[in-house]
Amino acid sequence: MENNTSLQQQLLEAGVHFGHLKKKWNPKMLPYIFAEKKGIHIIDLNKTVDCLQETAAAMKQIARSGRKILFVGTKKQAKDIVNESARRVNMPFVTERWLGGMLTNFNTVRKSVKKMQSIEKMLGDGSFDSITKKERLTLSRDKEKMEKVLGGISQLGRVPAALFIVDIGHEHIALAEAKRLGITTFGVVDTNCDPNKVDFAIPANDDATKSIAIVTNYITAAIAEGLAERQAAKDDDVDDAVDDDKEKKAARLEAEAQAEAGRGRGARGRGPGAGPGGQRRRISGGGGQRGGSGPGGGRR
Repeated sequence: MENNTSLQQQLLEAGVHFGHLKKKWNPKMLPYIFAEKKGIHIIDLNKTVDCLQETAAAMKQIARSGRKILFVGTKKQAKDIVNESARRVNMPFVTERWLGGMLTNFNTVRKSVKKMQSIEKMLGDGSFDSITKKERLTLSRDKEKMEKVLGGISQLGRVPAALFIVDIGHEHIALAEAKRLGITTFGVVDTNCDPNKVDFAIPANDDATKSIAIVTNYITAAIAEGLAERQAAKDDDVDDAVDDDKEKKAARLEAEAQAEAGRGRGARGRGPGAGPGGQRRRISGGGGQRGGSGPGGGRR
C-alpha cells in the first residue's frame, strides 16, 4: 500500500494527472477522469497506478519470454526519453518518423536495413577507397538518412511481439499496423484519445516531459526485471546441465571401474597353468609309474 501511495505521489508531482481541455475530451475516457478543474480534465491517479502496474506485469512477462517490444515515440517531448529507455533494455525503438508499412511490409524495411548495414561495413573496411569522393559522400549521406529513421530497428530480425506507444493519437499509423497484424499494444492515453484502441491503456498526460519520463521509466524497469529473471533462469539451466554431465561422467567411471575389477578377479581365479575348468593340471612323469619300473611293469 505504501508503495502505491509513493508511486501515486510521484505521478502527482510529475503532472501525470493533467488532461486536455474539456472540449477536446473523448467520452470513452470517462472512467479514467476524476474531475474537471478550470475547464481541464483531471485524470484519476488511482486508475493510472492500477493500469501502470497491470501493463508493467504484462510487459515483464513478454521480456522474460525473450520476445521484443518496440518502443514508439516520435513527438518532440518523447524522443529522447524513449530512445534512452529502449537502449537501456536493448529493445528496438522508433523516435524519428514512422515509415508507412514498417510492420505490415516488414520484409521490404529489412532490405533497407541490410542496405544501410552494408554501406556502413564498406565505409568501415575501406571498400569504397576506389570510388570517387563524390560517390563516397553520396553513400555516406544515404547511410545517415537511413540510420536516422531505421537505426532503432537495425537489430530487429522479425516483427515484434508488442508495441509500447507514447500518445496513441499521434502514432495512429503504428497503432493501425499493429492491430492489423494482431500485435499486443500498450499505450499512454490522454483524455483526448480512445483507450479501447489499445490492449493495455495507461491514462496519463502524454504532453509533459516529466509525465512521459516517469511512465516510461516505470515500464522500462519492469522489462529490465523480466530480462534479469530470464538470464537467471538460463544460468540455472546451465548449472543443472553441468551437474547432470558430472553425474553421468561419475556413473560411467564407476561402471568402468567395476567392470575392470570383475575382469581382474576372473584372471586371478584361473591362475597360471589353469585348465579350462579353472583347476591345475597334473604333471605326469615320463615313465608312467613311480619307482623306475621297467618295460614290463615289474620291479627289477
